[in-house]
Amino acid sequence: MKLSVEISMYPLDKNFGEHILNFIKRIKSHPNISSRTNSMSTQVFGEYDVVMSVLQKEMKPIFADEIKTVMVMKFINADLDYNFE
Repeated sequence: MKLSVEISMYPLDKNFGEHILNFIKRIKSHPNISSRTNSMSTQVFGEYDVVMSVLQKEMKPIFADEIKTVMVMKFINADLDYNFE
């Protein structure tokens, strides 16, 4: 089953950009998913189990850190990895 996820991350820290860019870099390092980033969110696409495993792995260190972080996600059971251009 295909899954698409839109992720918005809000670290409650003055260096919020650094935390967001590090998370995006870690997400993009996984070869079995695809991702796209814009100024408002990151979208992740792939097989359900793979995407959920990546999210679980990459979110855990964020929540284990002392910096409070809000993660807002939208999930759809479809592959929306296409361009509208």
